[in-house]
Amino acid sequence: MDRRSRPKRHEESRENSRRNPTTRTIRREAIRLEDVWVAYAGSGKPAIREINLFFPLGKLVLITGPNGAGKTTLLETCLGLLKPYRGKAFLLGVDTKSRKILEARRKCSYVPQDFMKPPYESYTARQAIELGLVLENTPDKNTRVEWAAKLLGIEDLLDRPLGTLSGGQQQRVYLARALARKPLVMLLDEPFSSLDRETRKTVAEILRNYVDRENTTVIIVSHDTAPIIELADTTIWMNEGKVVKVEAK
Repeated sequence: MDRRSRPKRHEESRENSRRNPTTRTIRREAIRLEDVWVAYAGSGKPAIREINLFFPLGKLVLITGPNGAGKTTLLETCLGLLKPYRGKAFLLGVDTKSRKILEARRKCSYVPQDFMKPPYESYTARQAIELGLVLENTPDKNTRVEWAAKLLGIEDLLDRPLGTLSGGQQQRVYLARALARKPLVMLLDEPFSSLDRETRKTVAEILRNYVDRENTTVIIVSHDTAPIIELADTTIWMNEGKVVKVEAK
């Protein structure tokens, strides 16, 4: 191969990066928060304040603290669901106040606390996972569903209505949906809340392995630190809307 052709390819690569700076940024950072303050409408005080955090890709992050500490608010701010009134928040290099945040958010998975479906819910577990892939332009959707179901040990639940499943079973279904999307960033709010002790340990190990294999960043909010704290790269403690301690390995 003619070596003289190599600089041209490098120049083309640099030009592509200049044309699409978001792509260039995505390769090195998941989330960046710069002096972020967030308040809910009608509230007299900020829900979170003075938040400065940076998470590169390929990290497992645990956020913990007492009720009302601002953990869920922080998670939703990272995703761009809540906007700072002071400071800046970036998801995959995109300002969360930008119109491009919708594109960045499609590269993420989010499992909120209130996942439980009522007994009359007729959607099957398989359909629930498939809904997470609606916007995915991939021919292997069924393969992804089967892979994620096997990973979470719910293959035998795929054709059962969600309303007939226990809380722990439903929680695994939504974790499977999050994984099936193959996200760059995964945000999980109390993902162990309905799981028994052994399953919590198993799920924590699944998430750790997924981070290492896919170079994904997984951010977990959890009161129960036991399943994940030894596996996390970074642990963040919050209280009264502020980060009070950050411990990185």
